[in-house]
Amino acid sequence: MEHVKNYLEANKDRFLDELFGLIRIPSISSLSEHKPDMLRAAEYWKEAILKAGADKAEVIPSNGNPVVYGEKMIDPKLPTVLVYGHYDVMPVDPIELWDSPPFEPEIRDGKIFARGADDDKGQAFMHAKAFELMVQTQSLPCNVKFMVEGEEEIGSPNLKQWCLDHKEMLHADIILVSDTSMIAQDIPSITTGLRGLAFMEVEVTGPNRDLHSGIFGGAVANPANVLAKMIAQLQDEKGRITIPGFYDDVLEISPEERAEMAKAPFNLEQYKKALDIDEVHGEDGFSSSERTGIRPSLDVNGIWGGYTGEGAKTVLPSKAHAKISMRLVPNQDHKKIARLFEDHFKAIAPPYVKVKVQELHGGQGYVSPITMTAYQAAELAYTDTFGKKPVPVRSGGSIPIISTFEEVLGIKSILMGFGLESDAIHSPNENYPVFNFYKGIETIVHFYQHFTNLSK
Repeated sequence: MEHVKNYLEANKDRFLDELFGLIRIPSISSLSEHKPDMLRAAEYWKEAILKAGADKAEVIPSNGNPVVYGEKMIDPKLPTVLVYGHYDVMPVDPIELWDSPPFEPEIRDGKIFARGADDDKGQAFMHAKAFELMVQTQSLPCNVKFMVEGEEEIGSPNLKQWCLDHKEMLHADIILVSDTSMIAQDIPSITTGLRGLAFMEVEVTGPNRDLHSGIFGGAVANPANVLAKMIAQLQDEKGRITIPGFYDDVLEISPEERAEMAKAPFNLEQYKKALDIDEVHGEDGFSSSERTGIRPSLDVNGIWGGYTGEGAKTVLPSKAHAKISMRLVPNQDHKKIARLFEDHFKAIAPPYVKVKVQELHGGQGYVSPITMTAYQAAELAYTDTFGKKPVPVRSGGSIPIISTFEEVLGIKSILMGFGLESDAIHSPNENYPVFNFYKGIETIVHFYQHFTNLSK
């Protein structure tokens, strides 16, 4: 497929310029002040899909941020691939830790540094460019549809209803997603499983106002102290979550499956060095890869209360808050886990505080079978471009809407991610290697060819 390399080489600078235009839009879905930016990003995607060769593309309202839909139907008898991506990004805080402005993409050491460079603007935009390449070189072998949303980073709360409302329009044979990672640049992998998510916010209230910590300290319960003790009770010394019933639906992986997973390359010393930690920590009896791939987890994502500004202010806070996420394995229901968490958290609260618990968002886990045609096509595509067979891996991350697609649309998804662990997604200095961007485009083109051939 020499035409693929030729077209990439002739257009690679333009591809980056167009990606940078998308990245410069600060489309942060969790911050209301960026609402106009969400529409700007959606319009940018619509124009990108049209310029790439779609027969039509439009920005369609949802109950939240709009969804971009586009399509090119060359023959209804041919397979149809539905590409899913998202144009929203995470907040950039703490801004002072960025080495360059987060929405001014900059290439350093062969990497694009910017918020959304990997997650998911860089990875999703590969699909627009792969589509363009196939259209412009008259090599598109099947039908293509695009669905690009703006709420993935807040749990896609409105996309399920949007899919129900447009179910017929979204009919396809497979959903193609690039929003995951691979083991290394020289070790391609395909994500075959995602963890589910239950994301909670808790509030602990003591006195009816902030108090002077000298006059009242020691006589009135401090909600920040209480919250810290309550959080500490959520896990035991063996790293197991103490919520009653939490593990009831966890599917235990067989020794044979664990042995197969252990074949995936993993260097513990390099892992620790990259994170600048002396030791790893997690549930007893499992490796680091297993702890993120086949086991659930619980983490505090943020905690606050009282005075956190510069200098001293000796207060006993009235309230303390925390955001807590639980990553779930397939077969765990996020709604059930949220209920169990709320019941337990309230049960361990001492009588001298009041507690509120709210589930902010959540979703089910997902497993992508390695026996399906799309996996086989992806396997061949990676082999074509990387020169080696990809390794199937289960990701510790969550894309809650993926399981919803199967539930609502009845369509499986194939997760062809090209990010790396070092890309710092959700963190300051998020980045994405230029090599991966171009290699991803090339691999996606090969996927379409193999998927069409295998589907005949």
